[in-house]
Amino acid sequence: MRRVLKDDGTLWLNIGDSYTSGGRTWRATDKKNPVRAMNVRPPTPEGLKPKDLIGVPWLLAFALQKEGWYLRADIIWNKPNCQPESVKDRPTRSHEYVFLFSKSEHYRYDPAAVRGPNGRNLRTVWDIHTRPYSEAHFATFPLALVEPCVKLGSSPHELILDPFIGSGTTGLAALKLNRRFMGIELNPSYLQIAENRLNGDLIRSTRCSLRRVATEKLASEKPGSQ
Repeated sequence: MRRVLKDDGTLWLNIGDSYTSGGRTWRATDKKNPVRAMNVRPPTPEGLKPKDLIGVPWLLAFALQKEGWYLRADIIWNKPNCQPESVKDRPTRSHEYVFLFSKSEHYRYDPAAVRGPNGRNLRTVWDIHTRPYSEAHFATFPLALVEPCVKLGSSPHELILDPFIGSGTTGLAALKLNRRFMGIELNPSYLQIAENRLNGDLIRSTRCSLRRVATEKLASEKPGSQ
């Protein structure tokens, strides 16, 4: 990312956290969320204790900071409709992090592109509901989480790169906001999901545009229209 990013570009990174296994070697099937089941759970990493919260987001953020990235903001994605948990010894987790990194000390960030309530400067806690995507059998972040990042960090017609395209949500947001998009994905099944989703959206958008043009043309041809 750093090699190909423009000098005034930004990196927006969403990542969740996890716990050590607590000595368990598997996790039972979850009927509401089948992807949470695990046949194998790794042993507790060195330096951590069973049931520890690992702190993956901050470990990654500090590692990137050490590599030369500027860590500019930690945004809390608060999920009002978070996934229930059956835990009895801690609160249910209902948030993830979105980190804003820049390549340089000065970078493109348009504070007018997204404003908070009453026109205030955008805050660092975003209340956004999760939105499942029926074709994807894994966790997908919602379009509403991506759109502010695209608006704040880019202009129309600029290129947005997602190195982990997954179900294609970033690409969908980029295209809807009149940006160009490039995605990278190693998993062929995920890539197919993203291609189907993005191609389907482009077809629907084209049809809507054609209908709008046809309607405007008919209106202009009516007697007395100017």
